[in-house]
Amino acid sequence: MTTGSSSTSRSTTRSAADGGISTFKGQERALRADRLGTGGLLLSVLAATAPLMVVAGVMPTTFAVMGIVGQPLLFVVLGVVLILFSLGYAEMSRHVHNAGAFYAYISRGLGGTAGASAALVALVAYNALQVGIYGIFGFEVSGLLATYAGVEVAWWIPALAAVLAVGALGWLKIDVNARVLGVLLLIEVVLVVVFDIAAVADPGPQGLSLHAFNPETLSGAGVGTALCFCIAAFLGFEQAPVYAEETSRPHVLVPRVMFLAVGGVAVFFALSSWALTVATGPDHVVGAAREHSAGLLFHLTESRLGATFTDALHILFVTGMFAALLSFHNVVARYAFAMGREGLLPAAFGRTSGTSGAPGTGSLLQTAVSALVVTGFAVADDRPVGDPTQPVLHLFTWGGNIGALGVIVLMAAASFSVVAFFVRRGAAGAQGVRLVTSAVAGVALLVIAGFTVRDFDVLVGSGPDSPLSRLLPGIIGLAVVGGLVQGLILRARAPERHARIGQGNEAFQLDKAASS
Repeated sequence: MTTGSSSTSRSTTRSAADGGISTFKGQERALRADRLGTGGLLLSVLAATAPLMVVAGVMPTTFAVMGIVGQPLLFVVLGVVLILFSLGYAEMSRHVHNAGAFYAYISRGLGGTAGASAALVALVAYNALQVGIYGIFGFEVSGLLATYAGVEVAWWIPALAAVLAVGALGWLKIDVNARVLGVLLLIEVVLVVVFDIAAVADPGPQGLSLHAFNPETLSGAGVGTALCFCIAAFLGFEQAPVYAEETSRPHVLVPRVMFLAVGGVAVFFALSSWALTVATGPDHVVGAAREHSAGLLFHLTESRLGATFTDALHILFVTGMFAALLSFHNVVARYAFAMGREGLLPAAFGRTSGTSGAPGTGSLLQTAVSALVVTGFAVADDRPVGDPTQPVLHLFTWGGNIGALGVIVLMAAASFSVVAFFVRRGAAGAQGVRLVTSAVAGVALLVIAGFTVRDFDVLVGSGPDSPLSRLLPGIIGLAVVGGLVQGLILRARAPERHARIGQGNEAFQLDKAASS
């Protein structure tokens, strides 16, 4: 026993001396530090936003379903809310460096039991987001093969191929992933910007109208639900702290990347959604979105930029989704790693693979979950090839909205945990502004979560009396309750494990030593 303890201590000391962030359990329980700089971290985070998927998919859907012309203004409003959220969240990231970001923050502020609940919610939510994208990815690849190669394949074949490819990349070093994500992301952004410029240069019948930024466009019953659609477009920026242990200066890089991501996403999506209203005319954008659905962007680029550009856009639409799949996969694997390290999952999940230092077991878990869910939806699909019902309207829509609800709940809880964390440490005066902004953001996010639950039937396209409107958001509710039960059991039966929730990183052990 003594020998094992001294060995672990020596491993930790060497790691700390080298300037890396390890864990108190030794290097096999550590994500390798100093692998991501500002650029790599920013690209890894932004890839999850899948900008082309948002512009081609989310924006036309919001215009069509909600009939809200002022979508550009909604992106500005949400950008402000998320900046308020990020002020406290970023400050928290200076004190807490842990791959289980959300649940580590929440456990530090609201206690280990709340942290256990947040851990399970995060695992379920990010899995749902990631697996859902396989549906639309498979459908789009199937469509491309039919259009350009004359080959008809069921959507689940390219979807399962992507599961294997993403799983393989998940085993590689995160810096390899960052390069893959970065190239795909930058090309996507460039093409969308080209469309934005083309729309401004060749506007629709109402010219360069700023009507979409008029607050009067946000009146009506659909605004709350439109907020739910739009906030999903931002998901990804909050993942920056997940990679904190793999950066050289997490207290500097993580806050920097979060603010760059939120600000950049808000401006980019506000301008791009405005460009859609300019290209069609504000009075016609809702009708055009209902007519063309997810084909609206491609319809507009065909007339302005030609068939070749539109073909490239179709291909980048698919590669952008692949980048999002890989980004969410990395996040899920790291949450599983952090949970395994702290006893919330079996210990095998808390080890990294020897060759790459990646959380290999967590990567395998995410790959297995993806394969099982995609296979289940494929078996249940009795419609002809090319029908979007199962892959898009069910798998993608259900998974995306379940995941978005879970992340909104986590952000709200994290906002309140920031307040509790600094108040308990006697820093309320020094952090007064951040505590106020965190509280305001927390309330706003709870309101958005309420709208999401209330209007879930609209979000997933089911009727108000459909059991899906209760069962699907109930998955997040079950995760909340299941995590609380696990936390309470740990507190009663294994208080040492309970006390370690959210504190598996060496930085916390050093913090404890300094405090004592």
